[in-house]
Amino acid sequence: MPPLPLSASRPASARGEFSDWTTQLWVKVTGRRFPLDQVPWLAGPVGNPAGIGSGYFDELAGAEGWTVRRGGPACGLLPDFGALAGPTFPAARVHRAVTDFYERTSAYDLEAWSEWCGLFRPFGALLAIMFSRRLQQLNVPLSPLDTSLGTTSEVLQLVDPDTGAVRLTAWVRHLRRTGHVLYAGSYSVCRVPGYPEPCVKVVFPLPNGNAIVLMRPEVDDQGALTVTSAGRRFGDPGFYFTVSAGSGDIWARYVRSLRESIRVYPDVDAGVRADHVLSLWGATFLRLHYRLRQRPEEARGAGR
Repeated sequence: MPPLPLSASRPASARGEFSDWTTQLWVKVTGRRFPLDQVPWLAGPVGNPAGIGSGYFDELAGAEGWTVRRGGPACGLLPDFGALAGPTFPAARVHRAVTDFYERTSAYDLEAWSEWCGLFRPFGALLAIMFSRRLQQLNVPLSPLDTSLGTTSEVLQLVDPDTGAVRLTAWVRHLRRTGHVLYAGSYSVCRVPGYPEPCVKVVFPLPNGNAIVLMRPEVDDQGALTVTSAGRRFGDPGFYFTVSAGSGDIWARYVRSLRESIRVYPDVDAGVRADHVLSLWGATFLRLHYRLRQRPEEARGAGR
């Protein structure tokens, strides 16, 4: 896959809201500055100060001179699941239903449920008020009613019209009841210096920067896939904030205390389920459950 667009290739403009500016200042003060070519695994799309929203990837494609390819059963988050294979991760052992979801994501409908844990529930509401709703990014459901009307799921491929190469694959999800963007992120496979094998890389554009989640894959005896973002130091899999510094540089902050794990396994019906757990300083603060059901017409097509 060709490299993703560089985080620093779109210069920071206005600082945006004060809350965004203070978050970016925290990254600069507590993080480190790098030329992006020294940390290519932290390259990814950067958001505008005004926010992200459902049209972000269309705008990015227009700015880069790419075209947007939507849907189609062959539109997957990872076109070749085998790209994750390594000495300790035998990708061929992952259940076929799981690999099919990753390689044909647009053929699946999405349902989601969420549960905020204990004292973290008010934190989720505060995050929504200060950031998520305004930016239209990372609008994690605050109650089961938020997902009562379902969730949309759209996979986009940003394509170089001259070569036909896919430059970026994005997954955009909305909450039908509220219209808010649940997640808008790009997906790819990359290597990091602190882990010897390929990782799943997810980039969520934010104002003047992004949040990057790097997850190492594992497979169990039942063929279920678990991807985990956890490490000990900068350069390991885990969670990163970056802020564009201009001139090809970024500030980057590794957030060791924030971890997540997603277990994807076959459903009894056509499709898969996933259990998503996020923790901070070792305490679980959010659980999400997904059912990803293959549409009947796509299931018939896959069986031909």
